[in-house]
Amino acid sequence: MVRFDSKVLLGGLRKQPLLSDSAFSTIKYLCKAGARVILVSSWDETCNLKIITVDSVAEFLSSMLELKVLPVKFVTGVVLSDMEAWKQSDVLLLDNLFRFKEESANCKAFAKQLSSGIDIFVNDDFSQSHKILASTVGIASFCNACIAGFYFEEGLRQLEKISTTSKKPYFAIIGGGNLVDKAPAIRVLATICDGLIFVGNMAFEIMHTVGLPVPMNMVGRTAVNFKEALSVVQFIQSRNIPIILPKDFLCMNNLDPEKWDIFSADCHLDGWQPVDLGPESLKELTSLVSKCKKILWIGTVKFGSSSEITIEASKLAAVLDSLKQRNSDIIVVGKMACQVLLGKTSLSADCMIENASVVWEFLKGRKLPGLMALDRAYPFEIHWDLVYDDPTQPLVVDIGSGNGLFLFGMARMRKDLNFLGLEINEKLVNHCLDHVSQSSLKNGYFIRTNATSTFRTIITSYPGKLVLVTIQCPNPDFNKPEYRWRMLQRSLVEAIADLLASGGKVFLQSDVEAVAVRMKNEFIKYGKGQLKVTYEPWGGLSHEGEWLSENPFGVRSDWERRVLDRDAPMYRLLLSKSASTG
Repeated sequence: MVRFDSKVLLGGLRKQPLLSDSAFSTIKYLCKAGARVILVSSWDETCNLKIITVDSVAEFLSSMLELKVLPVKFVTGVVLSDMEAWKQSDVLLLDNLFRFKEESANCKAFAKQLSSGIDIFVNDDFSQSHKILASTVGIASFCNACIAGFYFEEGLRQLEKISTTSKKPYFAIIGGGNLVDKAPAIRVLATICDGLIFVGNMAFEIMHTVGLPVPMNMVGRTAVNFKEALSVVQFIQSRNIPIILPKDFLCMNNLDPEKWDIFSADCHLDGWQPVDLGPESLKELTSLVSKCKKILWIGTVKFGSSSEITIEASKLAAVLDSLKQRNSDIIVVGKMACQVLLGKTSLSADCMIENASVVWEFLKGRKLPGLMALDRAYPFEIHWDLVYDDPTQPLVVDIGSGNGLFLFGMARMRKDLNFLGLEINEKLVNHCLDHVSQSSLKNGYFIRTNATSTFRTIITSYPGKLVLVTIQCPNPDFNKPEYRWRMLQRSLVEAIADLLASGGKVFLQSDVEAVAVRMKNEFIKYGKGQLKVTYEPWGGLSHEGEWLSENPFGVRSDWERRVLDRDAPMYRLLLSKSASTG
């Protein structure tokens, strides 16, 4: 089975230039070697009002591969190697996984069904390697061998090239926005590059931090934004490398979009919106990079809601093209940057990575699940009998366990239960595991993971019953409401509802009422009618309106203590799984 990158292979259907033909090479190589190949991927079926069906994809791949590709239905329990379809084709193409919610949830049962009849799994979808999917991670548990395809390996070589400093000077041209989220990656770039050039929305955060006048609608106004930007600037300065910021901007009149003008970066006028770099900025950028032997361009060169491909982005592409011809190393990351370069320069696909998210995650120091699955480091194979003295005891799971204060307190108080913390922060998990080891705790354990995707897989393998799940004070991001509750998604709620034992409880609390309300509504909406709010979890409790006025367990997390110490309210509730739903 080959998990192919739909963005690469289906670019032709969307009338886009092909970023790379390496993915085709993988499939052709396997067919030539005599393998029976089954293709699988996920794609948005709507493109410019045209529906991209599995039949049209099969037809397109047939023409590109010069092989007969036959679309087949993904049927549970069918051993694909015995299907009559092999007599009619060289390659099989399964249904679009975009339609299956089990794919993004990394459902273990779904991954097992997907792998039916498969001996070797080949992951050739590098652009999805930062995600945990059933077709990239879960499937690895059920195949005899899991390897990378040629396109996947090409992406890994690009990551290696980004992180090495064999050629100097090495400058990074950084576009895009969201400085707070990308701050760890910026610090890494500051340690490996000789200079950082900011050309996108992120530039305004930096400019604001160093005291330059900027349009405030282009800057995150929270103290967190300013503090993080200041920390990034101070770190870069401590490395004694230059920070290059725009000198001028091409601006559009807000009242008359037909009016355009150039303004100096220190002379922004009300009523004008920056949409692109100005000529002085590009002149300085060109002068700097012309002396470089290695350049990384990552992120969009645009501001606000301006057009995706800007004038200066095209000029920047021409500059990089000339440097490539003078034997400089060029690495281009991001959909917009790659589109600017493809077909318009001599730069080849082997110096491009279309999905910037993979690179940002890599630069943050996070492990790529799609890569980890190939060397068996992921998914988890937990030996519960080594983790707990008695792995059959009822299990309590704290999602987002932080520094573990709540779980450690509970584990000492209730020896008849086992406690498991799921936390995405590796440093916190390592700290908690060190404490477990030093204290010889036999009923507590912690796993570094994204519980949204792995909860079902991990808990399904536990031999005992799941009796309690707690989610306490998830961090809200009020700058981006659509991402405010990223941890609590439908797939996680459904997994909890499915796996919780009859009469089991879910404890939710937050010091932000809107977050608590949202969590409650999500569990009611996606709990499959099995979860109801209760006020008698472990004995009678007083409550204020819909909220519990007390912590029902008598053990407080670190954040809960801080909130109560400043006399702020906590919004708590318990849900119980109906005994009749088993």
